[in-house]
Amino acid sequence: MVHLFTSESVSEGHPDKVADQISDAVLDRLLALDPNSKVACETLVTTGQVILAGEIKTNAYVDMQSIAREVINRIGYTKSEYMFEGNSCGIFSAIHEQSVDINRGVERSEAMSQGAGDQGMVFGYATNETENYMPLSLELAHKLLIAIAKIRREGNEMTYLRPDAKSQVTIEYDENNTPIRINTIVISVQHDEFIVPINNSPESQLKADEAMLDKIRQDIMDILIPRVISEIKDRNILSLFNKDIIYHVNPTGKFVIGGPHGDTGLTGRKIIVDTYGGKGAHGGGAFSGKDPSKVDRSAAYAARHIAKNMVAAGVADEMLVQISYAIGIAHPINIYVNTYGRTNLQISDSEIANIIEELFDLRPKAIEERLKLRNPIYEETAAYGHMGRIPKIITKEYTDKQNTIKLEVELFTWEKLDYVETIKNTFAAKNICKKQKND
Repeated sequence: MVHLFTSESVSEGHPDKVADQISDAVLDRLLALDPNSKVACETLVTTGQVILAGEIKTNAYVDMQSIAREVINRIGYTKSEYMFEGNSCGIFSAIHEQSVDINRGVERSEAMSQGAGDQGMVFGYATNETENYMPLSLELAHKLLIAIAKIRREGNEMTYLRPDAKSQVTIEYDENNTPIRINTIVISVQHDEFIVPINNSPESQLKADEAMLDKIRQDIMDILIPRVISEIKDRNILSLFNKDIIYHVNPTGKFVIGGPHGDTGLTGRKIIVDTYGGKGAHGGGAFSGKDPSKVDRSAAYAARHIAKNMVAAGVADEMLVQISYAIGIAHPINIYVNTYGRTNLQISDSEIANIIEELFDLRPKAIEERLKLRNPIYEETAAYGHMGRIPKIITKEYTDKQNTIKLEVELFTWEKLDYVETIKNTFAAKNICKKQKND
């Protein structure tokens, strides 16, 4: 029986993502200057205004205003007609120190005894339907918006684009859970009012709006979609693009008012975009603005790392991993695995969970060290997904008063396939065999 599954993504100019990027930029600056910083930074953005709030324990000093303005300008909110502009928006900070009651549960004299920064459960997920072990619907939704942002920054085509945008992709699957075609693509792009009505009558305005929409639709089909297709190397995915795809472009008919002027943005409101597009599960905790002592973030990365390496090692075609914690306690309360009946080995999901516990140290401090999380690596995660990204090493620069600090950091370490051989060897040593095809 065929079925449809849909995922959405939002651009870096979406108001919630503006908030996420500001929160993570603050976190990065603090970790660069004081790697032991404890940070929980929340951001609200609205018409002409940014509000920062949260709790921070650090030995560093950072200029919150300049960080927020740099992020807003980088995203592209640089014109007064957007009603939200980096150099002129008001910025209010209500940051205070972290609660001593929380801190006492986290810091320990023995580093590896560091407790979890809060209770909660996290999920990691992986599927072999794409090369980076992500759901195809979300992968394509991200690719559409990454391409839109590149076109906007290049400034040669679709010159009317503004920073805000959303996408949604619906994939049709067969009874074996294999993608067989793209059913629907939805694209909403914020734009200038680049066609002016000839007079103030409603009829003239409607005619101008329809002309703008026709132009945007044509450009999406002639510029955006071909560019996205040209960047896809997997032939199986390329075969899913066909003339029968249903396209909805700016379905309301007009999208001039957008960004923080159109909708208030808050840190942590796009957690499904940030993770797996609705596939698997989500524990409910947001990521951005949180240092890695918060297992909402660090353990979610660890769970993805586990699920991805397990699927890549051939343990299952699809896997969900849950890890839960109690505040102040180092070891997780439980590890749960669900392979949705798609395991490739003669072993139960609970036995896989036991092996995961043997292979991966899931104490918060161990996760921080294994994935190198006490580094300024987070602003890059705050748009286009935290999962499914490409690990890479870059150099970052930060100015502390008159001194410039250069740091070499590794991004998206939880996406590395560095445990595949260990996993294969472990299962082989336990004499766990592959399933027979007729099992």
